[in-house]
Amino acid sequence: MEKTLAMRALEGKRIPYEALEYPDDLRDAEEIAIILDLPAEEVFKTLVVLPPEPGKKPLLVMIPADTQLDLKKLAAAVGAKKLKMATHREAETLTGLQVGGISAVALLNKGFVVYIDRSAGGCERVCVSAGKRGLQLRLAAADLIQLTNARPVDVATREAV
Repeated sequence: MEKTLAMRALEGKRIPYEALEYPDDLRDAEEIAIILDLPAEEVFKTLVVLPPEPGKKPLLVMIPADTQLDLKKLAAAVGAKKLKMATHREAETLTGLQVGGISAVALLNKGFVVYIDRSAGGCERVCVSAGKRGLQLRLAAADLIQLTNARPVDVATREAV
C-alpha cells in the first residue's frame, strides 16, 4: 500500500493510526462504514463548504457517515449569514483531492479552517479518509482534532435537511 500525504503527516507527528482499505469505487461513507464493519458514527466524511466571502478558503467540515450537514447551524457557528456546499467539481478543484478521498489530514498547512462535529468527542477512535479513495485512517479522535486544529461544532443532523 502506497503511503499518502495524510499517512506521512501522522507518522511525522508520531501519531498512531491504522490504515483500512476498501473498494475504491465506493464514495458513500455509510457504505464504507458497513464494509469496514465499523459504527457509522465513528466514520467521518469530510465536506467542503464554500465561505461567504469570495476569495476566502473553503471550510472543511467532518461529520459522521450517518448524518447530514446542517448548513444553518454551521453558518451560525462560524458567524456567517449563509453558507453553501461545494459541488463535487468545486470540492476537487479547491482541495486537489478526489471526492471520496478528501481529508483534512492530507490538507494540513494549506490554510483550510477545519470543523468537526461535536459528537467526535464522544468517540475514542474515528476513521477519516487517507486522502485517496479506497483508504481510511483510524486514529484517536483527540489526535485528529489536535492535529487538524478542528473546532468542535454541533452541525450534524440525522434527519434529512
